[in-house]
Amino acid sequence: MDKSYYSPQGGLAILFGNIAPDGCVVKTAGVSPAMMHFTGKAVVYESQEAANIGILGGEVQAGDVVVIRYEGPRGGPGMQEMLAPTAAIAGRGLGDSVTLITDGRFSGATRGGAIGHVSPEAAAGGPIALIESGDRIEINIPARSLTLLVSDEVLLERRQRWTAPPPKARSGYLARYAAMVGSADTGAILAVPSLG
Repeated sequence: MDKSYYSPQGGLAILFGNIAPDGCVVKTAGVSPAMMHFTGKAVVYESQEAANIGILGGEVQAGDVVVIRYEGPRGGPGMQEMLAPTAAIAGRGLGDSVTLITDGRFSGATRGGAIGHVSPEAAAGGPIALIESGDRIEINIPARSLTLLVSDEVLLERRQRWTAPPPKARSGYLARYAAMVGSADTGAILAVPSLG
């Protein structure tokens, strides 16, 4: 049997760090060796739609880290699948030089430096909400780490200035879901209150 198709480790990895204290997920099987340890400049978008426009419009260059936030369970609400921005990155020839970080999710078709399920999410006040464009971010997949290279003092100052944006859904089932859903790291399930 030809064992060259097999890896000694699984195809997924969980990373932790000051961006994702509760973890995030990367499909290591789809990441090129050159991107396994990568440091780049953040380009921040508040939605998948804004990211698509920015990527296709040339705002993202080789060496950047695209950050798409407010697409997690609460912020989405629900977790949008981020195929469009990853396809746009690949389509512009940046698949081996740009990483994408999101509190949204990816499908099994995703390839490249795509890190999702960042927990806690931005809408819940997770540290991904504190990233600013131009910040340096280090991704070290072998070490299982994701680090925003900004001092604790600066992050504390940003935390004090941060306010949650208004919910995208203000009525109906989506508003109920957004108000009651848990974090992605615990399954993004509804925390239904007990009647007893």
